Amino acid sequence: MCGIVGYLGFREPLPIILDGLRRLEYRGYDSAGVALNRNGCITVRKSAGKVAELAAQVESNPEYAGARAGMGHSRWATHGEPNDVNAHPHVDCTGRVAVIHNGIIENYAALKTQLQHRGHVFASATDTEVLAHLIEDFLRTTPDLYGAVKASLREVRGTYGLVVMDAHAPEVMIAARMGSPLIIGVGEGEHIIASDAAAIVAHTRQVVYLNDGEVSEVRPDGMRTSTIFDVPISKEITNVTIELSQIERGGYEHFMLKEIHEQPETIRNGMRGRLRVEDGEVKLGGLEHVRDKLVQAKRIVLIGCGTSWHAGLVGEYMLEQIAKVPVEVEYASEYRYRSPLVGKDDVVFLISQSGETADTLAALREAKRHGATVLGIVNVVGSTIPRETDGGMYVHAGPEIGVASTKAFTSQLTALGLITIMIARAKGLPREEANVLTRELASIPDKVARVLAQSDAIKQLAQEFKDSRNFLFLGRGANFPVALEGALKLKEISYIHAEGYPAAEMKHGPIALIDEHMPVVFVVPKDAIYEKVLSNIHEVRARKGQIIAIANEDDTEIDKLADHVIRVPRTYGFFGPIVNVIPLQLLAYYIAVARGTNVDQPRNLAKSVTVE
Repeated sequence: MCGIVGYLGFREPLPIILDGLRRLEYRGYDSAGVALNRNGCITVRKSAGKVAELAAQVESNPEYAGARAGMGHSRWATHGEPNDVNAHPHVDCTGRVAVIHNGIIENYAALKTQLQHRGHVFASATDTEVLAHLIEDFLRTTPDLYGAVKASLREVRGTYGLVVMDAHAPEVMIAARMGSPLIIGVGEGEHIIASDAAAIVAHTRQVVYLNDGEVSEVRPDGMRTSTIFDVPISKEITNVTIELSQIERGGYEHFMLKEIHEQPETIRNGMRGRLRVEDGEVKLGGLEHVRDKLVQAKRIVLIGCGTSWHAGLVGEYMLEQIAKVPVEVEYASEYRYRSPLVGKDDVVFLISQSGETADTLAALREAKRHGATVLGIVNVVGSTIPRETDGGMYVHAGPEIGVASTKAFTSQLTALGLITIMIARAKGLPREEANVLTRELASIPDKVARVLAQSDAIKQLAQEFKDSRNFLFLGRGANFPVALEGALKLKEISYIHAEGYPAAEMKHGPIALIDEHMPVVFVVPKDAIYEKVLSNIHEVRARKGQIIAIANEDDTEIDKLADHVIRVPRTYGFFGPIVNVIPLQLLAYYIAVARGTNVDQPRNLAKSVTVE
């Protein structure tokens, strides 16, 4: 969450900073600001609202020209409401030190009290402003900014991705990380500091990833890194692989629509080189060294937040019923706070699109502390989860810009399908049965494309329901998590209240809500519990609910019961969710567009949640 961009080099900083902030808008924010180091003075401009509003104030203003270094920030409010004063950057009371910060300073109140007693005057309600005053305080006794920042961070408890400027040192910027991602782009005579590679790739593909507890002193011609306790660290320069075209809309009205339509290809990418269809085999390089632990595991635990948690719920059906291994699915945000019973015979998978989710990282470290084998299912290459786990796999969905996850979800399900087949084969699943699974998984991209071909019909259906105030999504078995995901997508981007339930649970409470104004979406493929779901549809129909059915192409019975039917190809039961979720993504998207909401940047949400 939030966006950080800092520039130090031979070019004018402001255009680079504003372009970087625009590319980070997808992460979610409510205010923005810039600080420029010019003629030994730091000039700050910030405002609530969008980057475009900030840019209008500074782009043609000569006050911001001729700077030697600068930084910008887009803020997602935690401490203090979103307004001009609470926006970043923050400066100390002398105007010497400027700070931008992602994360939360947990002990800010105690530090603020101490600093006020020493004469510091605060302007905002944020936790971040404490950092600016604390660093300025240490500069009174510490000879340089690098040392003052490290000394300050030794006093801090919490999380941070941090960039600091000193008006007295225009050739220096300090970058520091603890629990919030930060990378440094390396160019010829210049460096760009950012919270996300999207802000860097237009200028350089060479980057340095900071790890937790590391602080870098960055100059135009080089950098040095140490821990906050002054232990020197040698950093490796790596190459970012994403293309600029991947973080642009490519002719689509929104990133979310583009990413929905990319799914046939992203699912193929997740299987490419891993799925051997005719042999009934799966080869996963990032898990080969822990293959025996996966096979011998007493239990597999799948941990995630939001959409990733829904993916884990589907994975539970796959792994238990195909690979015959006990599975538990946990909310990352609750995991470490309930003293989990986990040990060396358990395998824990952390599922995260960004690889930086704060709650998921906390769960990772808790599982590691108990001696479990800890693995990752992640989209973003080079992120923290793959660096801290014992192994895992990238889903290869490419950059996902829309805040509401779509292609990452289906890629996570694909990854879980591959893991399931690999474990099942290692545990003795006959080749003929494995062949059925591998052929079915290989067919999924074409089936997804067939659903996407119905986009216009789903768009028309969305018009009919755009003014609904509530939705209910129902499914059974592995399609219950699909119902949860459909409800989540709708509420995230359209702001319509929506709930997902197991279809059979409807009569234990939610049925009281059903009347002629309630749209009810059933995910009802022709599987082993098809007749059971039909019974639930009858219950809704008897109460005049408006029924939308996600049903198979060869299902003729459903037409007699549903008011609207969206057709999906028949798919092997536990891979069906990959296909069945597509019409729910499209329905949510087109309803949101019809309601005029900001689809790619829904209110109050952030793409990567890096605070607990």
